Amino acid sequence: MSKTGPIIIVEDNPDDLDVIVSGLKDIGVNNPIVSFDAALKAMAYLLETSDQPFVILCDIRMKEMNGLQFRDTINDNEYLRKKSIPFVFLTAAVSQEIVDVAYDLTVQGFMEKPKSYEELKDVLREIVSYWHRCWHPNSF
Repeated sequence: MSKTGPIIIVEDNPDDLDVIVSGLKDIGVNNPIVSFDAALKAMAYLLETSDQPFVILCDIRMKEMNGLQFRDTINDNEYLRKKSIPFVFLTAAVSQEIVDVAYDLTVQGFMEKPKSYEELKDVLREIVSYWHRCWHPNSF
């Protein structure tokens, strides 16, 4: 993780994506924002880039490869696993079973998409603030 690295958003709903990007900009995030409408595209980017992303914000319900499969694929790849990119689900798909699976996949956070824009900004502010303060294996 690089505190100035890109924030990766993996979200297949264009309206939700626009709101998340707007929320990040409105709270004053200076990190580049890189978004993908499919987990397979995000995986290709992560495998090709030398960037050290700041955090991945990911939905769960997506076509072709869902967010849980995406996280599992990252865990199975030594190169990406060693990057230790913080991974947070930001999703409407919330259930005991899904949360259990997500944490079995060693996610660092699981947030339900808020109903209001102000709440979304609060959630994004908390995520960004936490990771800016957090020590990370690749911080040294």
